[in-house]
Amino acid sequence: MSGYEPTVVAESAVVRYGVWGVCPALGAGVLWGLKSLSGWFASLEWFPAQGVFRLVSTIAEPYATVGALVLGGIAGLVLAAIIASEQLAVTVSPQEVTWVRDNKRGSVERSRVGTVFMDGKKLVLLDHTGSELARETSDLSAARLRDAFRAHGYPWNDEGDPYTEDYQLWVDGVDGLSATANALLRERQRALREDEDDEARTLRAELVRHGVFVREENKRQYFRTARDVTSGSAR
Repeated sequence: MSGYEPTVVAESAVVRYGVWGVCPALGAGVLWGLKSLSGWFASLEWFPAQGVFRLVSTIAEPYATVGALVLGGIAGLVLAAIIASEQLAVTVSPQEVTWVRDNKRGSVERSRVGTVFMDGKKLVLLDHTGSELARETSDLSAARLRDAFRAHGYPWNDEGDPYTEDYQLWVDGVDGLSATANALLRERQRALREDEDDEARTLRAELVRHGVFVREENKRQYFRTARDVTSGSAR
């Protein structure tokens, strides 16, 4: 691996393209199986969705089989599209780090990066004051990411987040945060609770603009504020 040529860390071609074949096949197989067992399910009075299974069991062949395979394949394609949109690709070069997810691109210049680490399944880049430059969920190999950043001279931290002890559990109206930050965290809590990942990501980015950095565990939010690089105190 050259220290001058960019290093790309991404899912393998098997994973990137395989989901488009595996997911539709899996979806078709599942619905075909449910169709095949629909008469049995309809005979179980305690089983949910009785009306649906009774209806399916009355559909003549080959229409029932063809319909199950087509609908299952479509559902599988939707799942494949969701999986593909969540895949992260990271390019590390001596000049900058770039990442792409769902055709959305982000980048940070090398000179701004103070430390890089994995926080669970999230790739995190901080500047020299501890402010977050990026926090991206990733299923990529931590070892591959570490090797890529180290090959280009980035300060990779095997110990994880150096500011772990600065985080505190967020509760609505907590001291030390502005009304705006509390409102953003309140809305983000709702987004997390309702599994609105894009909205939660957007709100996290807005919080970063206000100097508030947030992580979540079991849908609970923990926050910290930016430190002053000279005094080490929170702003």
